[in-house]
Amino acid sequence: PVANATITLGTLSHQVRAGDPVTLRCSVQVGSAPVTFTWLHNGQEVAQGPLLELRAVDVGRSGTYQCVATNQLGQDGHHVFRVTSPELVLEVTPWGHGDKVAAGVGWALLFLLLLMGIIVAWHQWHWGGSPLDPPAPPEEGEVLYTHVVSTKHA
Repeated sequence: PVANATITLGTLSHQVRAGDPVTLRCSVQVGSAPVTFTWLHNGQEVAQGPLLELRAVDVGRSGTYQCVATNQLGQDGHHVFRVTSPELVLEVTPWGHGDKVAAGVGWALLFLLLLMGIIVAWHQWHWGGSPLDPPAPPEEGEVLYTHVVSTKHA
């Protein structure tokens, strides 16, 4: 007969964020093949098989999960054995306010970086050269001073 059904969670934490993929694996330590597995979410049957793959979980997937392992013994198959795993509590958290603030700050910094790049590129195109280059020497015939001061010689 089947015995010691356990659930293994694919992630290290029982708390996951909405949108994350989650894989639950049910196994038994003892049990003659074939063993069938049924998954329960909050006591309701939701799937069959040794793996329960939740691709992009949402908050509605929070709750308790159990698997029920079943096998049959005897030539007539009338001896059915089943064992239920301990409950696994999964908590799905939505993306929080702190995450939204961090994302907003990240986008603002990216915007400022792009703006600085545009300003530097415009400066180079309009004035030529790098903003760190020394000023170009005056061209021949260019007026350097427009203020003239006359002095008296003794």
